[in-house]
Amino acid sequence: MEDIRNNSIKPYVLMHLVLLLFSVSGILSKLAANSYWFSVRWFCLYGSVLLILAIYAFFWQQILKHVPLTIAFCNKAVTILWSMAWGHVVFEEQITWNKVFGGMIVFIGICVVVFDDKERMRSRNG
Repeated sequence: MEDIRNNSIKPYVLMHLVLLLFSVSGILSKLAANSYWFSVRWFCLYGSVLLILAIYAFFWQQILKHVPLTIAFCNKAVTILWSMAWGHVVFEEQITWNKVFGGMIVFIGICVVVFDDKERMRSRNG
């Protein structure tokens, strides 16, 4: 809570960089899925996925020390946008209005659930 009161933006920038890194694991997973099973390329891609996920897990825990859990999980929905962007850039997938609308629904849903849970916790404690 201290970082929010001091308006420190550093944890939030780090959080979004870590979420960007996390979204790269999806690209590598998809590339690995299109590789021959147990080939050198497959091992390199899946090994990279595991490395990225380990780095992500470490930094995510560090971020949670400085950012409230409700805010962090709400921001985690940004990976939906990154996934759409990576799909378009790397795999030449089309970004359709249905995908954008679906992403918005998921994002809003996460925010509603997270903040509703926060209100319930507040009413129990107060």
